[in-house]
Amino acid sequence: MSKTYAGGCACEALRYETDAEPVFANHCQCTDCAKRSGTGHSSYLTFADKAEVRVTGEAKTWTVRADSGFDKHHAFCPVCGTPVYLTFDRMPGIFTVHAASLDDPSVFAPTVITYARSALAWDDMSPDLKAFETSPNA
Repeated sequence: MSKTYAGGCACEALRYETDAEPVFANHCQCTDCAKRSGTGHSSYLTFADKAEVRVTGEAKTWTVRADSGFDKHHAFCPVCGTPVYLTFDRMPGIFTVHAASLDDPSVFAPTVITYARSALAWDDMSPDLKAFETSPNA
């Protein structure tokens, strides 16, 4: 039996749910993620097929140009402002959620650090995680 991954924003106006298994779990230390999170990194769980993720509620998006030259779209709740998920023009099929937005964030088990080249000295990460200077698919 597959596990259901569900979550959303703080006020529950924006929600997602999927029975798909994640394909990637990371901490991202890029400048955009650090600034948006208000700390040294953001943590993400990625699913391979956004068609398998059900989203309820309307998100606002903030679009930024990634290092790849393609846009990435940060979706957040227009009511409470919580960042909830991301989509990427370069990889249009994937759906990435903020790990802390999960109803059960304890299921998040990061395997890598991305954009370690941008790490802030005080943002300590586990030395057991493989660190990529940028993105492993850049």
